Amino acid sequence: MLKVFVDSGASIKQDEKEKYNVEIFPLKILLNDKEYMDTIDLSMEEFYHELIDNKQFPMTSLPCLTEIEEKVSACTNAGDDVIIITISSKISGTHNAIKMLFENNPKVRVIDSLSAVGGIRILLNEINKHRNESLDELEVRLNKLIPRLRILAIPETLTYLHRGGRLSKLSYVIGSVLKICPIIGFKNGAVFVEAKKLGLKAGMQYLVNAITGKADLNHEIVAAYTHNKKNVDELVSMLDDTHKKQIKTYDNLTPAIAAHWGPNAFGFIFAAKQ
Repeated sequence: MLKVFVDSGASIKQDEKEKYNVEIFPLKILLNDKEYMDTIDLSMEEFYHELIDNKQFPMTSLPCLTEIEEKVSACTNAGDDVIIITISSKISGTHNAIKMLFENNPKVRVIDSLSAVGGIRILLNEINKHRNESLDELEVRLNKLIPRLRILAIPETLTYLHRGGRLSKLSYVIGSVLKICPIIGFKNGAVFVEAKKLGLKAGMQYLVNAITGKADLNHEIVAAYTHNKKNVDELVSMLDDTHKKQIKTYDNLTPAIAAHWGPNAFGFIFAAKQ
């Protein structure tokens, strides 16, 4: 039997585990001098109260490696094969830490998504379409899809990406000083400013143009947001019917990810055409 695990950088909630046939290793969140487990003991309401009302800046860290080792070893000892998909190694040490745990276990594949959130959801959908394949075959399939994963988003502010180390100081300063609408890209594992537009509407149009005719419609398009769904609803309304039909998920990002984007960010995650 195949067992699949992800870290909570996938932004999959506990009530979605059955849908994706997956188990979650929660990242840790340090907020207001208290440590929480993402998706477990920190509600969205409490998180945003601290983030917005109390101006607390959360920090994130690796999931519990001892728990991961115990759970995965229990699976392989029972004869199961295991795939673990992690948030991009270029923004987190999770991948390398987990990979070291199982580098000598032939029944485990640790996959670097070079992505996050909806990108990992797309990879899980791909696994679930082909669960009858071997570990080697699934690994090849995922590694072919990973370079095509794209995240395009508009944050309300660049402050959280910069303070969390996900955006360079130069990109932060330029974006902040010019008071423009930055389009944040996430491709091949790294975060960067892809474009700069004057005004929110122009920024939304850029996102729509970026996926129209370019997204591989054999995969879903994920509409993601933090805290407020208003902007992402408007963004989706600008798509044609063909692309709207591919949006199966509206993902209110979990605290471990929203901590780096801040409130009121929104965008699309998709697989680009080959």
